[in-house]
Amino acid sequence: MATFDRDDSDHEPCAELLARVRGVRVVPAPVLVEFDYFAARKLGRRATITLTDEIRHGKYRIEDLTDADYQRVADLLRAYDDLRVGFVDAAVLAVVERLREPKLATLDHRHFSVMRPRHVDALELLPA
Repeated sequence: MATFDRDDSDHEPCAELLARVRGVRVVPAPVLVEFDYFAARKLGRRATITLTDEIRHGKYRIEDLTDADYQRVADLLRAYDDLRVGFVDAAVLAVVERLREPKLATLDHRHFSVMRPRHVDALELLPA
C-alpha cells in the first residue's frame, strides 16, 4: 500500500522497486482484500480503483489459491501460531513456495524473516 500513499515513509523505496521490476508482478488473491480494507481506511476508494485498473492492464497477475495452497496455509498457521501469523501472510508464503519464487516484496519483515519457505533457506525480502 505504501506505493499508493505518498505520505508513507516507505513510499519511495516501494515505488522505486516496482519501477525497476521487469516481468510479471504476481499478487496472491487474498492480498487484494487486505489492500482494499487498508486503502479504504487510509486512502479512500480511489486507490482500490487504481489498483483494479492496473490489474486489468496487466501490471499485476493475480494468483488464486489452489487446494494445496489452502492445506499449506493451515499448516503455516499451526506452525507459526506463536507469531500470530494471519491468513494473508500464510497464503502469500504458500503461493511463493508453489511458484518457487526466491524473492518477496513486503514490508512485513517481522513475519517473513522468521517463516521458513520449503524451496529456499530464506526469502530475499524487498525492498532491502
